[in-house]
Amino acid sequence: MRRHTIAPIAAGILLALAGSAEAATKTTSFNVSASVAANCLVSATNLAFGSYTGVAALNGTSDVNVRCTNGSGYTLRLSPGGGSYGTRLLTSGTDSLQYNLYTSGTYTSIWGDGTSSTAVVTGTGTGLAAASNITHTVHGLLPDNATNEAAPAGSYADSITVTVEY
Repeated sequence: MRRHTIAPIAAGILLALAGSAEAATKTTSFNVSASVAANCLVSATNLAFGSYTGVAALNGTSDVNVRCTNGSGYTLRLSPGGGSYGTRLLTSGTDSLQYNLYTSGTYTSIWGDGTSSTAVVTGTGTGLAAASNITHTVHGLLPDNATNEAAPAGSYADSITVTVEY
């Protein structure tokens, strides 16, 4: 009888010893990183002066919308279009209307690329989300002058390139 009792007790002791052995473990770590690159998005609305009748100057506006990486400085430049910074031209075939684009409604600073006495517009981005959009208004003026008064009836157009440098 003693023999039958010793075997189960010995088996229990062996199981207890085997169950108390722990598995070995090792750990390591790794780094996670990212960088934020400066970026800007730019868009613009069209500027339409309407119908010029030859008796009064016309003005109009275009909105240049900018979204840049938070904290990124930027500069907005406008091309001269089909004319020059001194006199931009709307054309219809070989005919033209004179106009220009300005940084404000006082029509004193021609918005260009910073050369030829033109001004540029600067800003600082607040993020790329739609809610971070910054709007800059381009003020256009089509003067009532002898050249424009001599223009024949027709549809006149020009194309301006907006460049955002950041």
